Amino acid sequence: MIKNYLKTAFRSFGRHKLFTFINIIGLSIGISAALIIYLIVHYDFTFDKFHKDGDRIYRVVTNFTFEGQPAYNSGVSGPIPGAVKTRVTGVDVSAPLFTLYQTDTYVPGSKGKVKFKAQNDITVADQGYFNIFQYMWLAGSAQTALNGPNQVVLTSTRAKKYFPGLTFDQMIGRIVIYDTIKTTVTGVVQTIRENTDFAFNDFISFATAGTNNDLKRRLSLYNWGGTSPERQLFVKLSPQSQAANIERQLNDVLKENEVRRPENKGNTHTLHLQPLNDIHFNANYGTFNGHVANKATLYELFAIAVFILLLGCINFVNLTTAQGARRAKEIGIRKTMGSSRQQLVAQFLSETFLITLTAVLISTAMAPVILKFFDGFVPADIKADIFNQPAVLLFLLFLLISVSLLSGFYPALVLSGYKPVSVLKNQALSHDNKTRNAWLRKSLTVTQFVIAQFFIMATVLVSKQIYYAVHKDLGFKKDAIIIVNSPWKNRSASLNQVFINKLRAIPQVDLVSAGRDAPISDDGHSTQATYRDGKKEVKTELGLKFGDENYIRVYKIKLLAGRDLQPGDTSKAFLINNTYARMIGFQDPRDAVGKQIDDFNGDKPMRIAGVVSDFHQESLHAPIAPLAILTSTNLYFNGTFHIALKPQRTGSDDWKQAIVSTQKVYKELYPDDDFEYRFFDESIATLYQTEQRTSTLLSWATGLSIFISCLGLLGLAMYTTSLRTKEIGVRKVLGASVSQIVKLLSTELVSLVILAFVLVTPLAWWAMSKWMQNFADKTTISWWIFALSGAGMLLTAFLTLSFQTVKAAIANPVKSLRSE
Repeated sequence: MIKNYLKTAFRSFGRHKLFTFINIIGLSIGISAALIIYLIVHYDFTFDKFHKDGDRIYRVVTNFTFEGQPAYNSGVSGPIPGAVKTRVTGVDVSAPLFTLYQTDTYVPGSKGKVKFKAQNDITVADQGYFNIFQYMWLAGSAQTALNGPNQVVLTSTRAKKYFPGLTFDQMIGRIVIYDTIKTTVTGVVQTIRENTDFAFNDFISFATAGTNNDLKRRLSLYNWGGTSPERQLFVKLSPQSQAANIERQLNDVLKENEVRRPENKGNTHTLHLQPLNDIHFNANYGTFNGHVANKATLYELFAIAVFILLLGCINFVNLTTAQGARRAKEIGIRKTMGSSRQQLVAQFLSETFLITLTAVLISTAMAPVILKFFDGFVPADIKADIFNQPAVLLFLLFLLISVSLLSGFYPALVLSGYKPVSVLKNQALSHDNKTRNAWLRKSLTVTQFVIAQFFIMATVLVSKQIYYAVHKDLGFKKDAIIIVNSPWKNRSASLNQVFINKLRAIPQVDLVSAGRDAPISDDGHSTQATYRDGKKEVKTELGLKFGDENYIRVYKIKLLAGRDLQPGDTSKAFLINNTYARMIGFQDPRDAVGKQIDDFNGDKPMRIAGVVSDFHQESLHAPIAPLAILTSTNLYFNGTFHIALKPQRTGSDDWKQAIVSTQKVYKELYPDDDFEYRFFDESIATLYQTEQRTSTLLSWATGLSIFISCLGLLGLAMYTTSLRTKEIGVRKVLGASVSQIVKLLSTELVSLVILAFVLVTPLAWWAMSKWMQNFADKTTISWWIFALSGAGMLLTAFLTLSFQTVKAAIANPVKSLRSE
């Protein structure tokens, strides 16, 4: 029986080659999109799912509120890990971590020390870490590896890098030096191959702080007031423990030891437990590697995949039911010869299954090629051995079965339901447009174009907002400025000044300023500040930018009142923006000059030297906030150099020469460090990476949805013209023009596109309004977005129809009427 089903299916494909081709292409595109998006979504949703007892593992995080404004920190103060071990019950294991960044590592060998510059993924940990997170031990053991000072455990990847040619057992006892920390290798573990945010490669024993004063200082083991993302704490709760109870105990300990200042009245400082499965998705606290996935974006991707797959299925249903009349006699004869309805359903489902199987095979073959088009935001891990993952094969099987049923079940019921007597009297065809099948096809066609036009409108709006954000006047100069950071370990005030003087001597350099971050960045600093005028008190969180007397000149930030910064202003005076001036009650910036801000940074007053115009300090997602610009002698705030270049002469390579000269100066002063720079305007563009990725995906979704919809429309046009071939011939004989015939054949289908436009416009407007709420400063949702999308879709649909309608209209009527 199965053999007969296959024979019949292949004969049907041969008789209807074009319709079969359209169905395969439509389903292939839908399945390809679903597969690629599944790989992306599955990648993020599988992070750290492999840990044993993962539902009992939490990260202790810190929440603050300042004047009602929330702030979040993934770290804890230094004494918290010790307090958890002695004061908190219900915790099976706790594991403090202190992350080291940009650490120079030295490995002594027979030919001297081998240096590995600026290593990352290094952490200070104790045995608790390996009791919470399970690793495969290749040498050493979890019980003894980190129980003493000056010990280190390496992953297999890092161990091979440090000690090439040695076995893991031979590496035990070898020396590795991290800056000033000398350690002995006591264990090697297998590098985690699953998706994880815990990508550490070097684990230095926590007890090392007892023998290294610099590390002890950085751990701040007795400072209850300092919180840093570098110091994190993980806990594994006992099976019967409740997270709420542990949080209550943690905050009781914090209240007992926290130093409360009068100026902090009304502010809050609390500890919370963050579940392990939330770490990869929570941008408030972040991850160790900086990669935070957005669940909303992943769900949006999933929705896009469903819609594109649905378009392919709609095409199949439409075309299969539309051409069902051509198989009516076949069905009638089969029923007359004794075929049951169940056998006919099985026959039609087997045909659908074969078409879907072909589409799945095509999609599978195309997947590696398609992934190359998404190199910008598809992690490399996804592209490696995608078909060696059991989950991917199961997903393909799920697609094969679900798409076969979704696409084939209804057409199979419709076709198998034809009555033999009516079919053999040619009555099935004449009543087709009066049945619910015609209405279903129209409804599905409208649905296709609703989806396609929604994607068009969304793509246009997202592109418009990105263009607005990147090209908007942000309140400062952003082109022809390069930013260079000096190495932290070799940073000094004298060396900074030498670097500045040498940079100023470069002919292509206009101005140089030393400070911290640029006017707009994602690396912000803030503090508490209070203004009192005798009648009122205004206390707020004040953003901080650090720069010297040339900072606002480099970025051409307008000085509205007062004077610029001076070298002697450190800890005495600063500039504020106009937003802060208005917040403390000065509508005229000149009135704010000379006023005093009390309790700046908790303890000292500062004088307002001048007021600058407002500028954006973050992406347009955030509003312009109160801000101060000040000088500082702290080297942490004086290691970034902002270099304004002179205008580049036409046809010259002035900027390239400036960069080469800057690199030469840098290597003179810091010969052991790598020179890195970035153009400021390129940094601004990176603030909108999420939106740019969304725009790229929407563009692909739009193109695919239009293509699939037009394929279906072309198939329906071919079906319609084939049914009306003789009618067209008669009309031409009676004098109808080509344009009249084209209008006759196109009107109904074009009206469906117009109806789709009417239905989708309010839906798209609502969705766009919701999306635009993510931006504090945004473009307008212009009427032309909808008009352009509707007109573009209508024109595309009409051109698609014209391929078939014009061909039918110019055909010789003699050929169509010859058999009459």
